[in-house]
Amino acid sequence: MSNKYSSLNTIKQLWPFIYPHKKALIVAIIALLLNAATDATLISLTKPLLDNGLMDKNYELLILFSIGIIGLIALRGLSNYCSTYCLSWLSGKVVTKFRQMIFNHLVKSPISFLDKNPIGELVTVITYNTQLLSKASSDALIILVREIAYAIGLCVVMFYGNWKLALVLIIVVPLVIFIAQFIAKKFRNTLVSMQKGIGNITTAADEMLKGHKEILIFNAQKYEKNNFYSINKLFRKSILKIVLVSGLSTPIIQLVATLALGLILFLVASQALEITPGSFTVVFSAMVAVMRPLRELTSVHLELQKGSVACESLFGLLNLPLEEDNGIIELNRAKGEIEFCQVTYTYPTRTTPSLNNISFKIKKGETVALVGRSGAGKSTIASLIPRFYDVQKGKILLDGIDIKDYTLASLRKQIGYVSQKVHLFNGTIADNIIYGAKNQYTREDIINAAKQANAMEFIEKLENGLDTEIGDNGVLLSGGQRQRIAIARVLLRDNPILILDEATSALDNESERFVQQAIEHLQKNRTSIVIAHRLSTIEKADRILVIDDGLIIEDGSHSSLLLQNGIYAKMYQMQFNS
Repeated sequence: MSNKYSSLNTIKQLWPFIYPHKKALIVAIIALLLNAATDATLISLTKPLLDNGLMDKNYELLILFSIGIIGLIALRGLSNYCSTYCLSWLSGKVVTKFRQMIFNHLVKSPISFLDKNPIGELVTVITYNTQLLSKASSDALIILVREIAYAIGLCVVMFYGNWKLALVLIIVVPLVIFIAQFIAKKFRNTLVSMQKGIGNITTAADEMLKGHKEILIFNAQKYEKNNFYSINKLFRKSILKIVLVSGLSTPIIQLVATLALGLILFLVASQALEITPGSFTVVFSAMVAVMRPLRELTSVHLELQKGSVACESLFGLLNLPLEEDNGIIELNRAKGEIEFCQVTYTYPTRTTPSLNNISFKIKKGETVALVGRSGAGKSTIASLIPRFYDVQKGKILLDGIDIKDYTLASLRKQIGYVSQKVHLFNGTIADNIIYGAKNQYTREDIINAAKQANAMEFIEKLENGLDTEIGDNGVLLSGGQRQRIAIARVLLRDNPILILDEATSALDNESERFVQQAIEHLQKNRTSIVIAHRLSTIEKADRILVIDDGLIIEDGSHSSLLLQNGIYAKMYQMQFNS
C-alpha cells in the first residue's frame, strides 16, 4: 500500500472535502471533548465521594455530588447527541459529493475505459466504496477525538488518584500500539479481497438479470447458480477473515490491560504502596475504563484501513483520464461533409488494426452505406465520427476541419445515432424522445417527431399514450417500437448527420417496413452513413463502400457494384437467392 493512501493519510486525502463544512466539524470536536471530559470527571469523583463523603459521613457533600452527577450525565448525553448529529451530517455531505464526483467522472470517461471494466465493479465503487469513506470520515473521527481525549483524561485521573500506580500504564501503551499496527497490517489484504468480492457479486447479479432469457433458453440455471455460489462463498470467506482479524484486537488488548490491573492488585496486596480506598477505587476504575479507548483506538486503525482501501480505488478512478476534449471550435450546424484521411485504428484489446490507412469522402447530403462481414471495421468507422474512440493515425475532417478541433459537445450535437441495440431509459415514451433536451422542445414537437418516425401508430393505442411507462430499457416494447422511439429522438433534434448502425437487422418484416419508412424520412437533407446487413435496404444509397479487414475494397453505387461482379455482387446474389 502506498503511503499516499495509508492510515491517517486517508483523513488528509479527505480533508479538502471536509474543510468546507469545518463549522460542523468544530462543533462536533468540542462536543466529543466535552463527552470525554464528563466521562473522566465522573470517574474522578469516586475518590472524594468515598474518602470525604462516605468515609466521613458528609451527607451534604453527597447531596451536592448527586446533583453534580445528574448534571454531568445530562451534559454527556447532550454532547453525544450533538457530536453524532454533526458528524452524520458532515459524512453525508462528504459521501454525497464523492458519489457525484465519481458519477460525473464515469459520465465523461471514454468508451474504451467502460469497455474494459465490468459494470458491477464500477457500481461497487459508487455505492460501497463511498460508504467506506463516509465511515472513515465520521466513525473514525469520533473514535480518534473522543477516545484519545478520554484516554488522556483517564491518565490524569489515575495520576490524581495515585501517581505510582498510574505508572503501570506506561507498560500497557507500547504493547497496545504494537498490537494495533500488527492487526491493521493483516487486515488490509483481506479488505482488498472483500472489496473485489463485492464487485464480483454485483457483476454476477447484473449479468444474470440482464441475460435472464438467455439463461432460460440455454438451461443455464444450474451453471449460474454454481457460479454465483462460488463467488458468494469466496466473499463469505473474506468477511470471515475480517471478523477473525478484527475480533482478535479486543481479547488481546483486554488481556494486556488485565495484566496491568493484576500488577496493581499485587502491589496493593503486597503493601508496597499506601493507598486510601478512594484512591484505589479511582485508579482501578480508571484502569478498567481505559480498556475501552485502547480497544477503540485499535479499531479506528482498522476503520482507517477500510478508508484507505476505498481511497485507493476512488482516487485511482478519479485520476484516470477523461475523454480528450481540447477543441475550441463551437460548431452551430454542420454542412455535413465528412472525410477520412489515411485513418488507422486498433482497439486496445487487439493487436491487428480494425481500420488500416483508409481514406474516403462523403459529400453533403449524401447517403453512404457500409457493408462487409462482421468485424470488417464498419462499426469502427461509425464510432470514430462522434469520437467514441479517437484515431491513432490520420485524421477525420468535418466540413474541412479536424473533428478534434471541435468541442465534443458541439460535434456530437451534429450527429443523430441509431444502432441495432437501442438503449431506452426507465421512464415514459415522451421522456425518452426528449431525453437530454428537457425544456428545449414542446409537447407538439415531440408528437411531430413521433409521427415522422411512424411511432404514433402504436403510441396512440396505448392507454397513456406518450406518458406510458416503458420499463427498464424499454422492456415493455417490441424491437420495432423501440427503434421507432430512437428514430423519433433523432428526428426531434434535426441533426445534419445521421449514423444508422444496423438499425433494422433484428426486426421482423412488418416492423422493418415501419422503421424503414421512418429512416427514409429521417435521411432527407442529411448526410447519412448506413451500416446494413440486409443489402435490400441500401439499394437506394448514393454510394456503397465494401469493407474487409479494415480496408475499402469496393466503392460505387448499387448498380455499378453489381456490374463489377465483385464481392458486393456475390454478397447480394447470396442474399437474393436465399
